[in-house]
Amino acid sequence: MTDQIEVDFGEDGLVPAVAQDADSKDVLMLAYVSPEALDATIETGFAHYYSRSRDELWKKGASSGHLQEIEEVRVDCDADTLLYIVDQEGGACHTGRENCFYRTIDGEEVAETVFDPDAVYE
Repeated sequence: MTDQIEVDFGEDGLVPAVAQDADSKDVLMLAYVSPEALDATIETGFAHYYSRSRDELWKKGASSGHLQEIEEVRVDCDADTLLYIVDQEGGACHTGRENCFYRTIDGEEVAETVFDPDAVYE
């Protein structure tokens, strides 16, 4: 067994984490992770992030049911960015799309809507 890599959480105590679908390999979203969020992710097997706008730890899918089950957590070469390889339940984006990268720079929508956000986040 190897020792866990020491992640560089930087001055603000957060690192970016990219969530990637384990099957399709699509990039689903980018969010930030605190040490507590990483610990919760490793302990529970479900993606946890740190909400900068709400200033709190959150489990992805806790309110929507669209959980991200962790298959693997990877760290980049500088140990300052994480990659969560996940099994995504439902859509990853709060807009109802399957991922957060649902439009091109020209505004064309390229990802499907998979749920009604108004019904989920009443």
